[in-house]
Amino acid sequence: MTEIMPIAAIDDWDRRIERQDAFWHCQILDRPVILMQGRKAKTVPWPVKKHASSRERWFDAEFIAEQTAVSVRNSVYFGDALPQKMPNLGPEVFNAFLGMELDFGDSTSWSIPNLHDWDDIDRIAFDPENLYWRKMCEITDALLYAGKDLFYVGLTDFHPGGDACAAFRDPMQYNIDMIESPGEVKRLLRKVTDLYFEIFDLSHKRLVEAKQPCCTWLGPVSKYTWYVPSNDFSCMISKEMFDEYFLPGIIEECRELERSIYHLDGPGALRHLDSLLEIPELNAIQWVYGDGNGRATDWIPVYQKIQAAGKGVHISAGLDELDTLMEALKPEGVWLRLGGNFDEDTARAVLNRVSGWTK
Repeated sequence: MTEIMPIAAIDDWDRRIERQDAFWHCQILDRPVILMQGRKAKTVPWPVKKHASSRERWFDAEFIAEQTAVSVRNSVYFGDALPQKMPNLGPEVFNAFLGMELDFGDSTSWSIPNLHDWDDIDRIAFDPENLYWRKMCEITDALLYAGKDLFYVGLTDFHPGGDACAAFRDPMQYNIDMIESPGEVKRLLRKVTDLYFEIFDLSHKRLVEAKQPCCTWLGPVSKYTWYVPSNDFSCMISKEMFDEYFLPGIIEECRELERSIYHLDGPGALRHLDSLLEIPELNAIQWVYGDGNGRATDWIPVYQKIQAAGKGVHISAGLDELDTLMEALKPEGVWLRLGGNFDEDTARAVLNRVSGWTK
């Protein structure tokens, strides 16, 4: 496990990390993990800067670090919440590290498919001089400098496996590939997985050397090396195809990590839950039901099924759902993020309620 730099403004930061580490074992110290966040009454002015293009704004490492520092200074972190920032160039940046180009919008980016011939698989490679990799390192270093004693810096949003392969080929074409070119699909998966492990290790080492815990977009801050296996493409395929093509790689990812949370995204991917729950090395599931599909409390049977398999559950919910969740779920292995802008009195009242969940 990693030595972690403390956050000066949070007196009990070590206790918060201990609770989060207990989550991985489906245990609790004194209560489940719960995250709440609020905004200070007196805030630092938000930095503003004009950029010639969206790409220029995404690439402005110093401005990203400045904005992050102001956001953290303007926020209050209740319960087990800890300030953190993930360096980000969009959800397909892993493909960009391997030679694809990115287009940037206001709030996200997307890659441009470039594997049009299966004979080009062998040309896919990672070059440390890659523009997007160097820019990710620059943003990471800027955040590390600005975040000293203020916030943690996490791993970026990798999407390896099936999602990376679909991006290389284009998702519609990749659906056809699953039927017409199964051997090439598996060959590309092998290539992508090997390169992912190489890039993950380089990224993680950079943070370990800066005495950072392991964290990313999903929230946990931990002494363990952990990450988020996922496959959003899986909503388009059957359980049989998922088990044959993608499950082995997900198992491999889990085995390479000390801890893991699977990001299960959308009702179309729910058919794969049973397969995922059979992975011994997988610690928890984040079930994302998606817009228009109710709220967390509408999916209680899914969370109960995950808990019955001995896995943790990562839940985002509203404050008005708390009592229902406490009645339906075991406290052990619950990671709960409550949305909203909390003040100190409300947060204290919530923690008092949650402390009774252990009884």
